[in-house]
Parts: sequence; C-alpha cells; structure tokens
Amino acid sequence: MSKLTDVPKRILIGRALRSDRLGETLLPKRIALPVFASDPLSSVAYAPGEVLLVLSIAGVTAYHFSPWIAVAVVVLMFTVVASYRQNVHAYPSGGGDYEVATTNLGPKAGLTVASALLVDYVLTVAVSISSGIENLGSAIPFVVEHKVLCAIGVIVLLTLMNLRGVKESGSLFAIPTYVFVFGVFTMIAWGAFRGLVLDDTMRAPTADYVIKPEHQGLAGFALVFLLLRAFSSGCAALTGVEAISNGVPAFRKPKSKNAATTLAMMGLLAVTMFCGIIALAAATDVRMAENPAKDLIHNGVPLGGDYVQNPVISQVAEAVFGKGSLLFIILAAATALVLFLAANTAYNGFPLLGSILAQDRYLPRQLHTRGDRLAFSNGIVLLAGAAALLVGIYGADSTRLIQLYIVGVFVSFTLSQTGMVRHWNRHLATEKDQAKRRHMIRSRAINAFGAFFTGLVLVVVLLTKFTHGAWVALLGMVIFYATMTAIRKHYDRVAAEIAAPDGPSDDLVRPSRVHSVVLISKIHRPTLRALAYAKLMRSDTLEALSVNVDPAETKALREEWERRGIDVPLKVLDSPYREITRPIIEYVKSLRKESPRDAVSVIIPEYVVGHWYEHLLHNQSALRLKGRLLFTPGIMVTSVPYQLQSSEAAKRRARRQQDWNAPGSVRRGPAQVRSKESTERKS
Repeated sequence: MSKLTDVPKRILIGRALRSDRLGETLLPKRIALPVFASDPLSSVAYAPGEVLLVLSIAGVTAYHFSPWIAVAVVVLMFTVVASYRQNVHAYPSGGGDYEVATTNLGPKAGLTVASALLVDYVLTVAVSISSGIENLGSAIPFVVEHKVLCAIGVIVLLTLMNLRGVKESGSLFAIPTYVFVFGVFTMIAWGAFRGLVLDDTMRAPTADYVIKPEHQGLAGFALVFLLLRAFSSGCAALTGVEAISNGVPAFRKPKSKNAATTLAMMGLLAVTMFCGIIALAAATDVRMAENPAKDLIHNGVPLGGDYVQNPVISQVAEAVFGKGSLLFIILAAATALVLFLAANTAYNGFPLLGSILAQDRYLPRQLHTRGDRLAFSNGIVLLAGAAALLVGIYGADSTRLIQLYIVGVFVSFTLSQTGMVRHWNRHLATEKDQAKRRHMIRSRAINAFGAFFTGLVLVVVLLTKFTHGAWVALLGMVIFYATMTAIRKHYDRVAAEIAAPDGPSDDLVRPSRVHSVVLISKIHRPTLRALAYAKLMRSDTLEALSVNVDPAETKALREEWERRGIDVPLKVLDSPYREITRPIIEYVKSLRKESPRDAVSVIIPEYVVGHWYEHLLHNQSALRLKGRLLFTPGIMVTSVPYQLQSSEAAKRRARRQQDWNAPGSVRRGPAQVRSKESTERKS
C-alpha cells in the first residue's frame, strides 16, 4: 500500500528533500514579495469596491468621500508598515505578533493574537479565492454557476502547490503577481495620460446607471457611521501585512533587512495601486450597489436578478483600455489569478505560526514537523480544510465573507504594537548609549502611534461590522483560544505526570514478584511458542488462562493439555454469557488486588498475516483485550507473533521491491553512470 500511495504522492508534490537542504528553500526578495505580500497586493482588486458598496447606501452623492477614505487607508498602511519594520528587526525568529505579544504582554495576550491570526489566515484563503472565482465568473458563466465547487477545486490545487515547498510555489506564483502589478500600474498610468493629457472622456460600463439610495440625505452621526463603515471595509487592503513578520526565517540573509525592505516595497505598491483605482473609479463614474438587482436603475428600470455586477477593477480596466482589448484581457486574467494566489500569504503564514504554537504546546505536535518537501504539510492541509468548510458554508460569496474579515488582523496589529512599546520601554531602562537610545525612542514613537491608530480602527471595525458578520470571526477566535488553552493544559498535565523524579519513587521500585499469564484458546504452534517465551521470562508464577465459551472445546483443550504433559498450570474461567474480554480483565484485576506490589504480565499469541484483508479474520479478540488492558494499572501486555506463510510471502515481495523507488523520489545520476552501474550488477 505504501508503494501504491508513494507514486501519486511523488508525482503531485515531487521527490522528498533531505533536512540539510532546508537552506536551499530560503527566498530572495524578488520571490518573497509575491509569496508573503500577494494578499495585500491583490486586495486592491476588491477593497475599492467594498468602499463604494458601503457608500452607495447613501446614494451616488456619497462617492465624493471615497478619496478621503483612501487617504485614511494610506495613512494607516504606512503606519502599520513602519511599525512592522521595527518588529522584523527586533524579533527576527519568525514568531511575529505572537512572539511580540507573548514576550511583552504575557501568554494570554500572545494566545489572543495567535487565535486572531489563525482565524484571519483561514478567512484570507476563503475571501481571496471566492473573490477570484467571482472575477473569473464574469468571463466564464460555468464558474459562476458552480462557485463553491470551483472554489474548493482551487483550494485543492493551491494546497498541492504549497505542499511542494515554499520556494517552488513562490517561483510559480511570482509571474502572475508581477503581471498583475504591472497591469494595474499600466492602467493607472494610461488612464492618467488619457484624462490629464489627451483630455479623453472615459466612462465605466455602469456610468449611466442610477443608484437608488437605501437611506437618502444622511447627515450627522448617521453619515459619520457610514463613512467609518466604508473606511473599515477599505482596511481590507491591510490584511496580510503581518505575514512578513511571521515569515522572516524564510528570507535569505540578512533576514531582517530583506524582510524590512520587502515590507516597504509591499506597502508602497499596495497604496499606489489602491489610490490609483479609487481615483480612476471616480473619474470613470463607476457605480456599485450592495443589492444591484434592485438598487441599480437604468432608464428608470431596476436591472433585475440577471444582472452580474463586475468588480471595480474590471469596470475601470474596461473604461481605460476598452472592452475586449488585449491589455483588458491580460489584466482581467492576471486579476483573477492573483486573487487565487493571494491565498498563498495564508498558506505560508498559517503553517509557520501553527508550527511555533505546536512547539509551545498550544497545538498538536504534528503541526511542528516538516513534510517531504520541508514544508509544514500538516498545517497546510489543516488550513485548506478549514477554508474549504468556510467556502461551503458561505457559498463562496466574497461580500458575505468579507464582513468576517479584518477583525482578527487588527486585534493582532493592536496587541503587537502595544507589546513593541513595552519592548522599547524595557530596553530603554537599561540602555546607556545615547545613539542607541535615540533610535529606541524613535522606534517607540512609531510603535506607539501604530498601537493607537490600529486600536482606534479595531474599535471602528467592531462597531461597524459586528452585526454584519464580524461576530463570527470573534466566535472563531474564542474557539481557537479555548482549544489551544485546553491542549496546553493537557500537554502540561501529561508532562508533569510522566516527568522522571530526582529522588526515589514507586517507578524505580522493582515489583515483589512477576505473575505471568499466557492466554490460550487452543493448542497450536502460536500457543506453544508463547508458552516457550513465557518460560524464558523466569516469572515467579506462570499459568495458562482460557475462557470457557464452548464446553466441548474446553473439554478437548483440557484433554489435549494433559495428553501433551505441558508443565504449566491451566486455569479455565467460566463465562455464562460467552464473553471473553471481561472475565480475563476481572481475573487480572483480582491478581493485582491480592498483591498490589506484584506485576502481572499478560502474554498474547498473535498471528502475523501478509494481506490487509486477512487482519479482518484474525486477532480481533487480541486487539480488544490489549485495548482494555492498556487502561489497567500494573498490567504488562506482551504480544508473541507467529508469522503465517502469507506474511513470509509479503516479506519476499518487500525484499524484491526494496530497490524500487517511485518516480522522482530520488535524484538519479547521469545516464552513462546509471548504465555502467546496471552493467556491473548484471556481471
């Protein structure tokens, strides 16, 4: 079976890599940018649309607030980027926000940050892929008709690509990410040239539509609340910024410097694209509505349920390049693809954070181990499963999913920056060098402003999005927090229970006697081998034990026992209800009760078969017994295997196949070397 599964595994994820080749998987900046920053870069494909969707509640007149909201998002982006540049220099180990919060604010704060990030990573995959499906669906109707199925298919594909390793998946993702960035900048530059220099009139396909406002003439607190809600939706452009601070160990040396440079590049690219698209959307009169079927009106008639509302970036590209033009098609394809690949930020952040949490005993230890390709395979699979479940529940609807978004990331932003302020305060208390003190004071000011600003945004997000779905994200955080706390308590309890004592203990005291019991059903080769092994143990007391289920078989067993003259006492337990397990368990417990300081060794003869289906026909009673005996204190269980002919055949098959390797599982030498080796083997 292992051979059969090895073939598709090697085809899908490639040959296994040795542990000493981990350094070869480290990323240069040109690859690290699309790997860790694809989420914030691609968010410009949907973040501007989310701003306009919220503003449309007050009608098209509220659209003139969109540039000011963009300015607020830009200020926030630069604040967060500047703050995280301090993080990557101070904590380059890859713990990111979790390490900062744990070290400076305590384990509970660290666990809160970890819970928020885990939820945010799952949502990043769900939102990015759902948005990509919607962009692709504007050109391919089949995708829209089967949104959930297509979204889950993309998740599976991305999972396989990431299982191949960070560097390999990064190389695959770099091209579409850079094509997308180039396409957006080309659109912004050409749109600015046409509008400012050529004085062309560019109009979006929805420019002639009229928006029916849900609440007309908003003013005062209601207008402020609407603008804050639009701002919180625009803050989706900041998701994924923290992934670089979590991924510092994946960078080439100097790690911190390269991570900080990548962070700055990401921030500059993201804000430029975000502002450019917002500006072009205003210039081309893009119209968006939360309920386009009813609220978008053309020639006095609502558009109806058949209307498909294209994203802002698609409408702007159509106005600037022209529908069906080569540049329009390239940008549309790159946008859909990069939205799928934006999930790669989470595919790199979630498994790495899961590994750190597993090392700290907050998650199962299996998440800390690397797979064949030196990626954290278990974390990748867990993320994919959670995201697929979320996509299924919400029907791959990005508008519904995005309401759950960004709550977790701003919880981590705020606690991380607060922790950095305490970090600088602690170092300033002992630092005497004036130059270093000035640097620390400047860094503390940046982090303090970041903590204040992100904390303010967190309050805004909670107030404006709580009833729209943010409560689901908070519930997810609570579930993660409670689960990780319970796992840590379990590991701590087990560690304390099995810790080797420094002084004398009961575990070091030899048992007074060993009472060995050989379980017997009938006399055959496995029974004789088990009896011979039991005699070799030189126990203080040795007896054979059988259960009387069938009186005729029990009588035959006694007669055969006496005829062979076996010098081991045979004890038969009555079982009026034809049970086997319970009488044996009760008997060995009674032995322990009579002599608590004695050890009871239960010896079970077992068949070893060569085919999986043969296991269904043998050893079922032995398995049940062993399962029960494991929970009985003071009982030692020993299996004495007896290999049947089918197991010998399996051994021979394994011996013949030991030199066989799945395609790609090992690196072969040059062709002439292999032919020489095969010639030598033949001779």
